[in-house]
Amino acid sequence: MLRKLLLITPPFTQLNTPYPATAYLKGFLNTKNIDSYQMDLGIDVINELFTKKNLIKLFEIASKANVDYSDNSQRIIALREEYLAKINDVITFLQGNNHSYARSICTEGYLPQASRFNQLDDLEWAFGNMGMQDKAKHLATLFLEDLSDFIIECIDDNFGFSRYAERLGMSANSFDELHQSLQRKPSFIDQLTLELLEKRIKETQPKLVCFSVPFPGNLYSAFRCAQWIKSFDSNIQTAMGGGFPNTELRSVSDSRVFEYFDFITLDDGEVPIELLVENLETDRNTVELKRTFHLKDGKVFYNNLSSKPDYKQVDLGTPDYSDLHLGKYISFIEIANPMHSLWSDGRWNKLTMAHGCYWGKCTFCDISLDYIKLYEPIAAKILVDRMENLITQTGDTGFHFVDEAAPPALMRELALEIVRRKITVTWWTNIRFEKSFTYDLCQLLKASGCIAVSGGLEVASDRLLKLIDKGVTVEQVAKVTRNFTEAGIMVHAYLMYGYPTQTVQETVDSLEMVRQMFEQGIIQSGFWHQFALTAHSPVGLHPELYGVTPEKEEITFAHNDVQFTDSTGIDHDQFSYGLKKSLFNYMHGLCFEFDLQEWFDFNIPQTTIPEDFILNSLEEEEYQSPQPSAKVIWVGNTPTIDIAKKNKKAKLIFHNNIGITQLSIDNEKVDWVVSILNQAKPESKTPLTLAKVKKSFEEHYDDFEIFWYSKPINTLRKSGLLVI
Repeated sequence: MLRKLLLITPPFTQLNTPYPATAYLKGFLNTKNIDSYQMDLGIDVINELFTKKNLIKLFEIASKANVDYSDNSQRIIALREEYLAKINDVITFLQGNNHSYARSICTEGYLPQASRFNQLDDLEWAFGNMGMQDKAKHLATLFLEDLSDFIIECIDDNFGFSRYAERLGMSANSFDELHQSLQRKPSFIDQLTLELLEKRIKETQPKLVCFSVPFPGNLYSAFRCAQWIKSFDSNIQTAMGGGFPNTELRSVSDSRVFEYFDFITLDDGEVPIELLVENLETDRNTVELKRTFHLKDGKVFYNNLSSKPDYKQVDLGTPDYSDLHLGKYISFIEIANPMHSLWSDGRWNKLTMAHGCYWGKCTFCDISLDYIKLYEPIAAKILVDRMENLITQTGDTGFHFVDEAAPPALMRELALEIVRRKITVTWWTNIRFEKSFTYDLCQLLKASGCIAVSGGLEVASDRLLKLIDKGVTVEQVAKVTRNFTEAGIMVHAYLMYGYPTQTVQETVDSLEMVRQMFEQGIIQSGFWHQFALTAHSPVGLHPELYGVTPEKEEITFAHNDVQFTDSTGIDHDQFSYGLKKSLFNYMHGLCFEFDLQEWFDFNIPQTTIPEDFILNSLEEEEYQSPQPSAKVIWVGNTPTIDIAKKNKKAKLIFHNNIGITQLSIDNEKVDWVVSILNQAKPESKTPLTLAKVKKSFEEHYDDFEIFWYSKPINTLRKSGLLVI
């Protein structure tokens, strides 16, 4: 069947769910009646590689090679029959089928074990008392990771489950090394990739093949595939877009790149691809394109001649996951980090609430680029329409909103729309820990199905947070994370060390802040990242303002990560192991009593942070009276009423999923309270504000403030009466 476009995500990204870029583009192309087909070549290769048929080939290759393999690989080769007997069933189980197989996997000695199982006792402690299915997923993950280690040592040292030949794409200022690698004979995994690509090319017969390359670990395979297409049929045009070119290839000037790709597009891909389709049969030296590199007269030319504007988010259509083999994705449970399990276990429909970042100020971030700089939210009703469409299409009710930072106001409207429509979904997203996330808003988000948020605490130092222009303080973050935690929403903190001008004392004090926040139970997950200087961030654009001296390189290919020296001269690498080891223990409620020195094998100063800093921050409540325009929302159930005539008091009885809440109220106010609760339901057509509640009360009774802050209303506030 002839298709104009074939959209490809090259190996490898995620195993558990499709990377969403091609689904977004296909959804847009549908609105233009442009025929397209998409494939996740990465998951296709994984499913082909980890079969009995191909494992037999891998073992034969390894056995024939005259190489002195490690003890670990020799053990795997010795156990080859065990791996061959189990591989197909393990993959089927990790794809969400044959749940009863979990009992076999969990039987001691059922799976062959190599080095990945050496820490099994520690990992069982780390994961706690796992359920049968999760424990089996973890053991099956170790089984596949052993095979991955074998492949890396014996077959292809570029292999990785979520990346391939990543080194060739990272900080590749020159195209030389990648170009040389592509002149070599394709590896076994390359051959699998190209066989699957050939099959799809022959089936779809595209005129244009578009590769979405989100990460450095996708780059080599994209070039290898484009190289094969050129040799197979030089009339097929090839294009590359996605996160990697958007950040790394803005300065590309090496004409050899365009021996593989006819076009490289930047930023939002909809208009560039639409124009490429319109001009498939046209001489590219004369066409007007949008944010597109190509060769012109033998030299790299940036064609941004078209005046066609980008589309509004509302006009892009609903992402379309058709063509992708959703049942073939594989759930992994790798490490004892609650947020990482969300990323790697289970399938999520990916959506964005807004294009760009509403804050757009963090100095380590690429805020000069359009994908962050140009902020445009999507209306809540349209978002929920798209959610319902995706549920119908995929059968999955889980959503990961992949925003740079989801806007609190839009999260509120999204939650209200979900509750109003009475749909059952599970969702999570990335946020800034800002004051807008009150206790009441967090309760509303929970009622709508929000289960987790991740946000940047970064360097837990007020001086550095101000230098980062994060717009938050450590004390504020503590209060916001407490609000999420009390609502039952898991909190993951992104943590950073090595930010320019950061001192050793500030690193130690940041760790102490993190220790106290875990000890108070207000964050449940975290991960330390070392600061990386990127070319398009404020620090990269104006390094002199941050005490940084970048190393200058000639750029003819990729340009994003920049090597640099910090004016402090501190070796921040030395903190990596201690920071991560301490965090691992804190996440499991352990070692809070340890002196911070115990995590490091070199001397560090004592922390200057008082041991009760976070506790005091949480106890120092800053009461803010709600605005009269604030919405009053009731997300609880309708109460039953028990009127007692003797003492003129009535009981309102509220049943929820875990128990009963009762409150006593004057008989004369019962009808009014029930009426207000009914008006405050999210599905009510007329929004109820605090001013309307006050006006209604004062039409019948005296002194609204005394009543509003009384014990019965406080009980209602804990049972689902929210002011947001």
